[in-house]
Amino acid sequence: MADERSQAERWVSFAAGIVAPVTLISGLLFYFGYVSARSQYEYFGIDVDTIGLSTQDYVMRSPQPLLVPLLVFALMAVAVVLLHNAIQPTLTGITRARRVAVVVLLLGVVGLLGYPLLGDVPYYALVVPVVIGLAAAALAYLSYLTTKLEQRRPHVVLLGLLALVTITCAFWATATTAQYSGRGLAKSDAENLDQFPVVILDTKEKLQLRSPGLEETALRPGSGQTFHYRYRGLRLLVVGQNRLFLVPQKWNASNTTFVVPLDNSIRVQFQFENDPP
Repeated sequence: MADERSQAERWVSFAAGIVAPVTLISGLLFYFGYVSARSQYEYFGIDVDTIGLSTQDYVMRSPQPLLVPLLVFALMAVAVVLLHNAIQPTLTGITRARRVAVVVLLLGVVGLLGYPLLGDVPYYALVVPVVIGLAAAALAYLSYLTTKLEQRRPHVVLLGLLALVTITCAFWATATTAQYSGRGLAKSDAENLDQFPVVILDTKEKLQLRSPGLEETALRPGSGQTFHYRYRGLRLLVVGQNRLFLVPQKWNASNTTFVVPLDNSIRVQFQFENDPP
């Protein structure tokens, strides 16, 4: 009985060791997907929370904004390993490098504290965490080399704090990159609205749409006819929870996004692409 209990505990511990990292990774993917989607649909005047995307939707959207940061981090790690294997550090060189790292770190902190004055500077939210994170990582690495050359125990607290600063800045920079990625994707979508499905919308009431390029037609009354107006020139941006988010097929600064309920109050037709098989 004791052996069976011990084996069960080992299996539970093993499963917990797998579930915890998977949960953390899923949470991070959800967060970065949410940040990117929020920035993307904000460009079209939509609060992403009103769309009702699922957790899986946000996770599936995360690889695009995360691709560049992950590639950069991987290349930086490779560069550090190659540099570590190629150089023979000396205490004099490490001391000078540590001074430079401290100065760069202080400059990054000054930039962080100067947010009220510098917050509108382009790419401020990306440059500041990158500078602070790289300086903290370099300072931690140089501190480790110093203790190794002097053959003494490393300052665990200092290294831990510098590692925490580096991870926090990496998270901040990645979230900012996800935000920039979402906004860039939105601008690309606005320039290429013809990639979205063509929608022909029939309604029972007149919608008073004001965006340029839209065509309104009054349908002929007939027996059993409940729809009276037809609208052309619309594209399907995204489908939410029982709602359609439609945009005009040509971008204009005065465009608006139309939100229509997906129920019996409308009739939707999706037009074939003009590409014969």
